[in-house]
Amino acid sequence: MEEKVRETIEEIMGELECPKQFKCAEAGFDELCKARRIGLESYLECLESDSKQCRFAAPFRDTYLCQCPVRGYVFERLKK
Repeated sequence: MEEKVRETIEEIMGELECPKQFKCAEAGFDELCKARRIGLESYLECLESDSKQCRFAAPFRDTYLCQCPVRGYVFERLKK
């Protein structure tokens, strides 16, 4: 992973309280919440079965949008 990308992720993480204790980062972003790009720019649809319990999930129509800044950045920069 590029140094700048890693630094940006660390900066984002420093501003958050993660209910999952940043397990995604500890696993090198190989274990991420399931999400996919939808037609709206900068939005990911949360595909996790427990979306309702996630503090970063926002209801939208019949689904949930992921609002986790780390997840969004990883999706954009690392294509994961």
